[in-house]
Amino acid sequence: MIKTIIVDDEPLALDVLETYIQQIPDLELVARCNNALEANEFLSKNEVDLMFLDIEMPKLGGLEFLKILNKRPFVIITTAYPNYAVEGFELSVLDYMLKPISLDRFMKSVNKVREKMELKQGRVEPPSRHESQTGNSSEDYIFVKSDKKFVRIHYSDILYIEGLKDYVIIRTRDGRVIALQTMKSLETKLPDEIFIRVHRSYIININFIDAVVGNTVEMTEDGKLKMIPVGKNYKDDLVKIIEDRRL
Repeated sequence: MIKTIIVDDEPLALDVLETYIQQIPDLELVARCNNALEANEFLSKNEVDLMFLDIEMPKLGGLEFLKILNKRPFVIITTAYPNYAVEGFELSVLDYMLKPISLDRFMKSVNKVREKMELKQGRVEPPSRHESQTGNSSEDYIFVKSDKKFVRIHYSDILYIEGLKDYVIIRTRDGRVIALQTMKSLETKLPDEIFIRVHRSYIININFIDAVVGNTVEMTEDGKLKMIPVGKNYKDDLVKIIEDRRL
């Protein structure tokens, strides 16, 4: 059994996660905590395999809690705020789920926990260095081949990515990197909590969106307005993100 705790100051969020946990046979809910201090007390006295952790909580936020936690279980962030994703992955969280959380998204995260626990217990071989990474990698950067060398680019520095046949132009805060790679292959390696494809030729960093006007995303590039088209096949996903975060 995977011993699990939930840490969230919202009763409804606790109820939703508890309902999901009850539907997974190998998950055992051992505690519901309303804040990080309560969770810290429980973790100091009990063995826990997995923690679902909210970020915005009174007294002590989720990310601050992780920084001071000595004995840490596997951690899955549950939050309504996408802008903490990079910091979360820097703290080695296993996954980052945006509220409202669907059951299929929840199960996807649980599958990651199972894989990690099997590796920890030595039941499966670790993946090869040559195996492709998933869009929810716990790393906060990606390597791309550019001009006969591999360049490391942090997710938090990427504004948007533009596809040109077999090449991509990765626009960063400091400039651009041109890489021999397809948009499709690159898209599978990027965390979908941070990046969204809005056009067959464009992937954007959600955190750098200034405005969405009709079928256009407005961003700031080198102090100037950059307008990125939104394709009709991608607009629904973008609208959902905007609606989920609208005040």
